[in-house]
Amino acid sequence: MTLHRTLHCISLALLLSLASVAWAESPRVLVLGDSLSAAYGIDEEDGWVNLLNERLEREGYPHTVVNASVSGETTEGGLKRLPRLLSEHNPEWVILELGGNDGLRGYPVSDLADNLAAMIQLSREQGAEVVLLGMQIPSNYGPRYTDQFTAVYPQLAQEEDVPLVAFMLEGIATKDELMQRDGIHPNAEAQPKILENVWPMLREVLQAH
Repeated sequence: MTLHRTLHCISLALLLSLASVAWAESPRVLVLGDSLSAAYGIDEEDGWVNLLNERLEREGYPHTVVNASVSGETTEGGLKRLPRLLSEHNPEWVILELGGNDGLRGYPVSDLADNLAAMIQLSREQGAEVVLLGMQIPSNYGPRYTDQFTAVYPQLAQEEDVPLVAFMLEGIATKDELMQRDGIHPNAEAQPKILENVWPMLREVLQAH
């Protein structure tokens, strides 16, 4: 190997090492969600979580977004996965986008509230702050259940003193042109609009810290 090639390899290794250290030291934003954040039915790069990562970089924030969202996830599943995710990524912020599948399956509203509260407490115990994304569901199980479900998010946000985005699909869920054929999942065109619903609150909390 020539001296020039050796120096080139050393330089490349050094750059990769520095990049790895920089990524490891950058504050993390962990998104724990379901299919709405896992880019279900669209390219992952078009999803609102990836758009958030790009926006943070574009606007000069040092944060790196970790997307731990899984299609079909419930609050029970998220609660089981959260300790490992907190240990692995040590996030500064956790964005909780869960509960929709609980509601669609008719799970008890009390379990939804308890699981979300437990995730907030776990995050805080690991030094992370939480942003809660509110969710609404169709009235499949009647207005009483639907109203109780919707009320969980503002009640919990008040009790736990966490920032709340009232409904991440505001202005989207009722527009057929922004939804996929299943009527549940937003399409690619809707993803920037989801980010615009989430961004004002997230920007506010990031600037405050």
